[in-house]
Amino acid sequence: MWQITLIAPQYPGGITMYIWINQITGSTPSTLQNINILNHYIGMKFIEPDSIPELHYFRFIVIALVVLGLATDLTGNKKLYFAWTLLLIVLCAAGIYDFYLWEYDYGHNLSPTAPIKFPGMVYQPPLFGKKNLLNFVAKSYPYIGGWIVGLSILSGIVAFWLPNKSKKKYEKVSTSPIGSTVSKRVRVEA
Repeated sequence: MWQITLIAPQYPGGITMYIWINQITGSTPSTLQNINILNHYIGMKFIEPDSIPELHYFRFIVIALVVLGLATDLTGNKKLYFAWTLLLIVLCAAGIYDFYLWEYDYGHNLSPTAPIKFPGMVYQPPLFGKKNLLNFVAKSYPYIGGWIVGLSILSGIVAFWLPNKSKKKYEKVSTSPIGSTVSKRVRVEA
């Protein structure tokens, strides 16, 4: 869903942490360990994926959104497209706010016994974009899953605004059994 890359003289190629819906990994198997060692020096908490509750239940939210999205698409109902897109936007905003709170906590609640201290310095990575943190440049951007969610929101908006081509139109047709004229409505697909 998201990636955070740290670039520094000792990591010229950068080390990247990937945040999935159910785990946190890195560009190498030792990335998370290296980030935790760096965090220790400035007094940040260790990043322990098992202690983050969102990583345990977030997958169920994503599955429910996918099922609701597919069901909405099968109905073709514009109001449901709007409702699903609005729900997706609200849940994404809540997820980003939750991510911000986690970053804030990790970057501000530092250990008073940290080996390296700079009075007034906080180490919160950017929510989105690039930020200098001492000799590190931290970059935080959506990754593949984040871009897919963005495209899903865009698709929901487009589906809502596009004309509904499956609307049924009716026209009057005259039938004439045995000389009499009877008028009836016949469904015509647009």
